[in-house]
Amino acid sequence: MADIFKPLKKKVNGMVTHLVIMGIIMLILGIMIVYTNFMLRLVMGMITIAIAYIFFYGAYKISSIKDDIEKYFKF
Repeated sequence: MADIFKPLKKKVNGMVTHLVIMGIIMLILGIMIVYTNFMLRLVMGMITIAIAYIFFYGAYKISSIKDDIEKYFKF
């Protein structure tokens, strides 16, 4: 039973680390918004791309966690 928690813990920790890094990047981009109109457009585009990437990454991690759970419990 302990074997299931090692890969799940590793994947959840990776997901948390990734979300923190993306949050820091979005914070930096948010600070850059106040400078110019061009920077505002650039940053808004980058934020949109970053949010889309977060959704795709989250979906991938959730599906891999689901696969691990199914592998160990044989649903």
